[in-house]
Amino acid sequence: MKESIDLNNLPAHISVIMDGNGRWAKQKGFTDRIFGHRNAIQAVRETIEGCGELGVKYLTLYAFSTENWNRPKAEVMALMSLLVSTINDELPSMMKNQVRLKAIGHIESLPSKSQQELLAAIDKTANNTGLTLVLALSYSGKWDIVQAAQKLADKVEKGELKSTDINDEVMSNHLSTAGIPDPDLMIRTGGDHRISNFMLWQLAYAELYIFEDLFWPDFRKLHLHQAIVDFQMRERRFGKTSEQVKSEG
Repeated sequence: MKESIDLNNLPAHISVIMDGNGRWAKQKGFTDRIFGHRNAIQAVRETIEGCGELGVKYLTLYAFSTENWNRPKAEVMALMSLLVSTINDELPSMMKNQVRLKAIGHIESLPSKSQQELLAAIDKTANNTGLTLVLALSYSGKWDIVQAAQKLADKVEKGELKSTDINDEVMSNHLSTAGIPDPDLMIRTGGDHRISNFMLWQLAYAELYIFEDLFWPDFRKLHLHQAIVDFQMRERRFGKTSEQVKSEG
């Protein structure tokens, strides 16, 4: 599958909804959902390595949504603890492979220890020149649009900006993903056909690839390659006709 990938036609930015950890654990006979989260680390590792090996520039992982705060407290605390330990464990590998870490979301809502470890890793990897790994934490697409609107309203109120100056580009520059290209490809495991409040603005023209019968802990490089090959077989028209796209190509 990897040999079928056209390295000159890679998605610049891949985003992933990592779904199915709890169902995977239940399928294996475990009642504790955190068992699925722990076993998903290898899937994260292989996805990061796979993107880095191919030359994908940006990878965003939907690690924790604002809605996830509504889960049982024990699961949330276990996830936060797992976040800290995983960042610490993976930092040497990120440095070796030149992975630059960033985060989007309401980071201030995370526990202080999680914030500290996350920000320390972001700072340490800031000058790395390989894959940019973006963790979406305490994130939602609606939150992102609201916080951007608040920034713009504040600038209009201060006279720094006119309401008529606000366009797609200005809006994009005030989202948490400012400076990062919109995803070309969004991958979702677990079979659900929805974007679950993830990057609502940025996914406007992303190609979606759904793994129907695959839970996230079982995701491997092969599956990443499969999604990219499928992406490369699609015609991206961005509202134009097929004939227009072909004539421009």
